[in-house]
Amino acid sequence: MRATRRLLAAAALLAALLAVSAAAKLDLDDVDDSEVLEALLAVDDEEEAAPPVSGGGGGAEAVRRTQSMVLVLDNDNAARAVQDHPELLLLGYAPWCERSAQLMPRFAEAAAALRAMGSAVSFAKLDGERFPKAAAAVGVNGFPSVLLFVNGTEHPYTGLHTKDAIVTWVRKKTGTPVIRLESRDSAEEFLKKGQTFALGVFKDYEGADHEEFVKAATAENEVQFVETNDRNVAKILFPGIASEEQFLGLVKNEPEKFEKFDGSFEEKEIIQFVELNKFPLITVFTDLNSAKVYSSPIKLQVFTFAEAYDFEDLESIVQEVARGFKTKIMFIYVDTAEENLAKPFLTLYGLEGDKPTVTAFDTSKGTKYLLEADINTKNLKEFCLSLLDGTLPPYFRSEPVPQEKGLVEKVVGRTLDSSVLQSPHNVLLEAYAPWCVDCEAISKNIEKLAKHFSGLDNLKFARIDASVNEHPKLQVNNYPTLLLYPAEDKTNPIKLSKKLSLKDMARFIKEKLQILDVEIKEKLQAPDVETVAAADNVKDEL
Repeated sequence: MRATRRLLAAAALLAALLAVSAAAKLDLDDVDDSEVLEALLAVDDEEEAAPPVSGGGGGAEAVRRTQSMVLVLDNDNAARAVQDHPELLLLGYAPWCERSAQLMPRFAEAAAALRAMGSAVSFAKLDGERFPKAAAAVGVNGFPSVLLFVNGTEHPYTGLHTKDAIVTWVRKKTGTPVIRLESRDSAEEFLKKGQTFALGVFKDYEGADHEEFVKAATAENEVQFVETNDRNVAKILFPGIASEEQFLGLVKNEPEKFEKFDGSFEEKEIIQFVELNKFPLITVFTDLNSAKVYSSPIKLQVFTFAEAYDFEDLESIVQEVARGFKTKIMFIYVDTAEENLAKPFLTLYGLEGDKPTVTAFDTSKGTKYLLEADINTKNLKEFCLSLLDGTLPPYFRSEPVPQEKGLVEKVVGRTLDSSVLQSPHNVLLEAYAPWCVDCEAISKNIEKLAKHFSGLDNLKFARIDASVNEHPKLQVNNYPTLLLYPAEDKTNPIKLSKKLSLKDMARFIKEKLQILDVEIKEKLQAPDVETVAAADNVKDEL
């Protein structure tokens, strides 16, 4: 943990040092990197004490400036800091949290950028693990947390963990929802940021349409809105702009760079346009944008899983198809080398990810799909068309079809229809999971029941590992689940309590299926001595 804390402090303070040096025009070229790094790492050992930078000079001054830039909160000063600062941006973190370590440098960069812009926002950080009382008092409920307090009112940040996204959000929440660009130089300087932005062109910055534009800019938390009344400035930002007196477009930092708005200048329509178009043709899935992918208003999502070198051959195919489904289907690439990102998805399909794979989700229905054909332009386009018009059959996981049938038949997703739902027999199905603690005892009882009733032609016993096999007509919410499917009505299975004893299970089956003891005895008259002996042993238990 000490190493993690040291790395966290070093990364955060180093980023802040670099950002502050740029904002304050400090010249650090003559500072020994090893001395600065040593000072940064020393922060952890002395908690929040000033790091000793040998040699003094610009490096020591920069570190001191960095430390004074961000308030360090604890149990004594956290609540007071919120009260005393009209606008306070707070980072709640934990030293062991990897995501905190990733966010802290971005937070420091955002703080430096806002300071350089002349923002009145103050900045603070709180070790929520060390000061849980303070964390609870200011609303830090998890790590990392970014909270903006405006006159004491809390605004939680839920956007991307990037400098530009944090800066845009803070500026919007503190009264600067739109940046006005009035010269070619300011437009060219703004473009250097390489961020996605919405451009509005208005002759006089007034009127109902402009008011709706500003409302949308205030409500949309992630995309920066800019405006100008100079068409020459607008052409630098959006070269394809025509001669309209009024214009709205979206500019992205990717090959498909420009999107023109053709709707009515109403807040809801403007926000919808931005939300549907702000993602690139292909979104590269990361820890940082995962929440935004999940919450995207585009509910149909096509995922390509491949290692980077394989995706190089597929990218042009996916891009070509994606162009035809803009705003309707979201296309996402997941690098299978990033197991923490890819494995949870692939597990849903029972796939290993050993070759490029295309899947799809309908997040509005919770259904999933799999492209089982080769990945090429024709197949991918047909897959997407079927997904869009609702004719694509959902995908359900299944183990391979078993080759042999035992006394208790193994059923998989692909054989549930033939073995259970379309079978002429009465079927008692056990749905289990290998990791289930209670399943082992129930499985033994099912085997004993199968032996006891083995002479009956119209009753069979089966089991399915429901953790890796799926079927639209099999809904299992807990393990084990016991379902009796009567031969005359497979649409309404009868659920057995897993708390029943072996004897009670046998009685339940006989009552529901109207089986007489004499039937069992007659069917047990078999020449197989071992089978008869085994059945007799079970009968003794029953």
